[in-house]
Amino acid sequence: MKNILVTGGAGFIGSHTCLVLLEAGYNLIVFDSLINSSSKSLSRVLELSGINDFGERLSLVKGDIRNFSLLQDVFKNSKEKGMPIDAVIHFAGLKSVSESITEPLKYWDVNVNGTRILLDIMQDHDCYTLVFSSSATIYGSSQQMPISESADIKPINPYGTSKASVEQMLSDAFYSNLYPLKVACLRYFNPVGAHPSGLIGEDPLGIPDNLFPFVSQVAIGRESLLRIFGADWNTPDGTPIRDYIHVMDLAEGHLCALNYLEKNQPQIFKVNLGTGRGYSVFEVINAFEVATDKKIPYEIVDRRKGDVAVNYADISLAKREMNWYAKRTLNSSCIDGWRWQLSNPNGYK
Repeated sequence: MKNILVTGGAGFIGSHTCLVLLEAGYNLIVFDSLINSSSKSLSRVLELSGINDFGERLSLVKGDIRNFSLLQDVFKNSKEKGMPIDAVIHFAGLKSVSESITEPLKYWDVNVNGTRILLDIMQDHDCYTLVFSSSATIYGSSQQMPISESADIKPINPYGTSKASVEQMLSDAFYSNLYPLKVACLRYFNPVGAHPSGLIGEDPLGIPDNLFPFVSQVAIGRESLLRIFGADWNTPDGTPIRDYIHVMDLAEGHLCALNYLEKNQPQIFKVNLGTGRGYSVFEVINAFEVATDKKIPYEIVDRRKGDVAVNYADISLAKREMNWYAKRTLNSSCIDGWRWQLSNPNGYK
């Protein structure tokens, strides 16, 4: 495999993964609507890779994953150039838990229907290798800790339901035996941090939905204080516990998944990507304050609908089958995330 289509490749996880893939020698086509991302992230990926400009190594097509004809043209044009797409890494989709609760049909359309369209086109062009950006939210409020891949799939919000539905669709396609699919569903826990250069990082639109970018924006002065959604959870300090994984570890996990699929028979492989350890909101705040020497003001507000108390990964399967595990610490996530925020106080704008 040399030529990879990366849907949603200009986003937070996508851009870091593109960097890792370029460094590993792959040629990339990024297909991205740029609604929740910026092409500047890819320009900086090129800079970090030592590549002068967009071209054969990395090209960008602006488009919506639901645009059948445009996506079809991407596959067709690549084949005509003698560089057919060998595999797809599929990040494209909506990712806000809170928005999914207020606009669930949008999540079914973009995340589920968009993936169906992608699968149809892949089949048309004999492309059978797919790495799918799934989520630990599919486990819902699982009582099993750490959460293994055998835990029940019981999402409690439409975002998690959309990811679980795509996994089911991929399973159905694989077990139909219509074509020899090689699929890895990567169940992310909570991606944080940034590239250590400070050139690429997370740039959410509007008020951040996740803890780390919110903490960073409070520290830089873009937000006045952090809102903590409940301090009465059944945890040691009352705040929710999550598994926070450095985005570079996560990006490297995608390369490991591609290598795993290339070496193995057609299958659907579902695997957790996390650190195997959980940290509470207060622990994250303390770690960020230590790493940055910044005080983070906060207020306790009501619990957020769709949240759970504790969520962290069993990563033994990833270690055993992909030889992958998270190498970076919470401290390095704080340092790298803060370097990105200091260097880019307004993100890519």
